[in-house]
Order: sequence, then structure tokens, then C-alpha cells
Amino acid sequence: MRMLHTMLRVGDLDRSIAFYTDCLGMELLRKRDFPGGKFTLAFLGYGAEEENTVLELTHNWDTGEYDLGSGYGHIAIGVDDVYATCEAIRAKGGKVVREPGPMMHGTTVLAFVEDPDGYKVELLSVD
Repeated sequence: MRMLHTMLRVGDLDRSIAFYTDCLGMELLRKRDFPGGKFTLAFLGYGAEEENTVLELTHNWDTGEYDLGSGYGHIAIGVDDVYATCEAIRAKGGKVVREPGPMMHGTTVLAFVEDPDGYKVELLSVD
């Protein structure tokens, strides 16, 4: 067994794809419309789906936004330099919601950014 993907519902698919590709460096792996169900699926990631866990963005054509609720936590992405990554994301218009620095009660360097729909993405230093 292996984990295949994590799915997020998004209100504006093009805006979300731009965030995950431009700000977080993912690649759009595939995208498919389902006219009968009035939704589109887009799969993004850092490598082929056969070898990597990816992110599925689901856009329901008649829904412009979602209530994230209190159950969602975050997606975590490992990066070489959290500080430089946050600066690059900020320069591309991304929103840093927790500045880079050591985690509370620990030494791991992390930061949080927010995607256009309000989903949190944790950036973790992977030395």
C-alpha cells in the first residue's frame, strides 16, 4: 500500500493551480473535466504519480468557495531553506501566515503559507 493523493476542494481552479505551480513549484500532472458531474479534477505534484503522493484539486463548477471548518490542519512540504522559500513565495504574491523560525518547544525550522482558498501549507526544513 501507499498513499496516492490528498484532495482539496477549490473555488477557482486556475488561481489554485497558479499558486501550487508558481509559488510552491509543483507541476500540473493532469487535468480532466467531468461535464456530467459539473466538476474538474487537477493533479499536481513534484514527480510522477506512479512514484509520488500528489495533490488533487477538485473544482465543482457551481461552487465558488468552501467553509474549511475546524477539522482541516495542513499539508506539509519539505524544503531546503524555509527562509528563502518564504521570500520566493512572498515575491510571487503568496501569503506567509507564520513567519519562518523554530517550532515552539523544538528546533525544527518551519513556516506556514496559505493558498488562495485559505488552506494552510506547512513548510518544513529538511536538512
